[in-house]
Parts: sequence; structure tokens; C-alpha cells
Amino acid sequence: MDDRIHEHAEVLVDWSARVDEGDDVVVSVGEDAHELAVAVAELLGERGANPVTLYGSDEVSRAYLHGHEGDFDDDPAHELALYEHADVALFLRGGRNTTATADVPSETRQTYNTAREGVREARMDTDWVSTLHPTRSGAQQAGMAYEEYQDFVYDAVLRDWQALADEQAKLKDLLDEGSEVRIVKEETDLTVSIEDRVAVNSAASVDYDSHNLPSGEVFTAPHATEGEVFFDVPMTINDRRVRNVHLTFEDGEVVDWSAEQGEKSIRETLETDEGARRLGELGIGMNRGIDRVTDNILFDEKMGGTVHLALGRAYESNYPPGHESEAVESAVHVDLITDMQEEGSRLEVDGEVVQRDGIFRWEDGFEG
Repeated sequence: MDDRIHEHAEVLVDWSARVDEGDDVVVSVGEDAHELAVAVAELLGERGANPVTLYGSDEVSRAYLHGHEGDFDDDPAHELALYEHADVALFLRGGRNTTATADVPSETRQTYNTAREGVREARMDTDWVSTLHPTRSGAQQAGMAYEEYQDFVYDAVLRDWQALADEQAKLKDLLDEGSEVRIVKEETDLTVSIEDRVAVNSAASVDYDSHNLPSGEVFTAPHATEGEVFFDVPMTINDRRVRNVHLTFEDGEVVDWSAEQGEKSIRETLETDEGARRLGELGIGMNRGIDRVTDNILFDEKMGGTVHLALGRAYESNYPPGHESEAVESAVHVDLITDMQEEGSRLEVDGEVVQRDGIFRWEDGFEG
């Protein structure tokens, strides 16, 4: 077994999930994430945790959704109880087909997701972490040789996370002290309020309110969104390719949209529910170990020099204590990414430029 798999497992169990003796752990294992699951299981045994293993297959999900007729039961008790009684949930992604559910009707997806809102909330109440084991299907989607993709994944995952957390704290402080963010680039001039919000230093650990490995971003919950934004990073939404998305906001809601490719996916997202037309997240990528687009949101949204905005559900961690009920509610949380590395791009906080052409003001090469 590649030594990097063991290192990946150690980062996941010890830095990211902070598993302790006696913790009840749900481990969802993707179809081709077997080796990572073995390494994780060994560590959970050494830590004295109590794992339950699930099979997390998109192909199995597709078969179920195609076979089901009628309404879905709301929050099935056995599934809900599993997460209500868990301390930690680990999701080891790594499927055989990155578009396995592409032919599932959007209405079925929406109905299924809505029926399991309680399960989703219970899962998010655990110390959950999602990660990805490099697979051949992931390499193919990224347009890389398998060995090249392995190097890419581990460069993103096996980082000095404490050092990155310290760097990201600079941006978190700016956002916590600020009241307005402006994003400017070609076809983009968007202003959002971040007043009375709490930024999250997403450093790949639950101790930082961070639940993805790799991570490497600072995110907050915007509101009062005004203007237009162009998302030029291609991606896959609901297993469909989406490219060059343009959104226009008034009074905090999307009022117009277009896409060069995948407009149907954008429309289906926006029509999910009332909250899907609002922004639930403003995220700023800071992981310089991610140096190219791979058509995988787990990596692409963390890439240094990018900004992503999510339609739909907001995270309660971005709200001060007692104000969590103000978070945008939705059955979806769909991220869209714009590249801020092109000439003339800038990110402002309260009128002050904190990033220009993808370079932060504390980094070498920043031009004020």
C-alpha cells in the first residue's frame, strides 16, 4: 500500500476528525476507496473508537432512485438514528463513475433531498469530514494520468495544516471586522454584506468548523447581494457539465441567469425552493497545493486565487450564537467558482483591496 494512504488516514482521523477513544464513528466507503478505508479502520482500532461501515455507492443510489415510485418517507427512523447517535461521520469518496446518477430525474433528486432534510441535519451535527481517495475515474474526470492524479490529490491533502490555518486567520480577521465584500473582474461586479456574520477558517479540521479534507478556504454567509457575477470555472452539477454561468442579483435574490452549457442544471437548482435563489456561502480559496481545475468541487473551490459562491443552504457556523435561525434554509447547497487570477480582478473588503489578480496583500507579488 502506498505510504501516502496511511498519511492520508492519519490526517483524517487525528487532525481533521479529532477521533477520541470511545467515539462512535460512521464510515461511508466509496466503491474504490477500499485502501483508504482499511488504513482508516486500523487507526480507529488503535484509537479505541467504535466504527460502523456503510457502502457509499453512487451506482447503488442510482438504482434505488430509479426503482422507487411515489413519495419518499420523511427521515427514515433507522437512518436518522444512526447519525443522531454518532459522534463522528467520515465520508471516504472514490467512485467508479463520476456521473453515475446523471440520468436521475431532477424532480426525483429534489424530492429525495427534501425528504431527508432531518437526516442531513443530524449528519451535520456530528464531527463529520468528507475526503477523497484518488481513483482512475477521478483522474479521467480531471484529465490526468492516474499517477499524476495521485500526486495532485496528496499534494492537496498532505499539507502543513497548522501553518495554513495561521495564514488563513489573517483573512478571517479581515472578514470578521468587515461589513461589505466586493468582487470585481470581467463581467462581474458583485457586492455582498457580511455584517453580523462569522467567517470560518476552514483548515480541514472540525476544531476549525471545517469538514472537508482537503480544505484551505475562508468562508462566510453573505446577504443583501447586489450586482452580477460570472463563473468561468467549468464544473459538474448533478452529474451534468456546467460552463460559463452568469447570475444577476437584486435584493439578495437571483433575478436572471444564463449558462453557455448546463443552463438546465442551474434552473433546476434555482427552482428547488425559495432559499435556492439566495447565497448561502462566500468562500475564498487559499490552498496553493491545488494548482489546477479538476472538475471536482472538493478541490476546485479551495484553489488559491478563486472565489466561490453557493446557492442555497447556509452554514450555522457563520452566524453569531443565538442567530443560527437566520441562516438561509434550502435543500441544496450548490457552489459556483470564479477565477480571480486574471488581470484586473480584485477582492475588496470595505473598499480596501485585499487580493489583486489572485494574490493576497501579504503574499509576494501583490501590487497595491
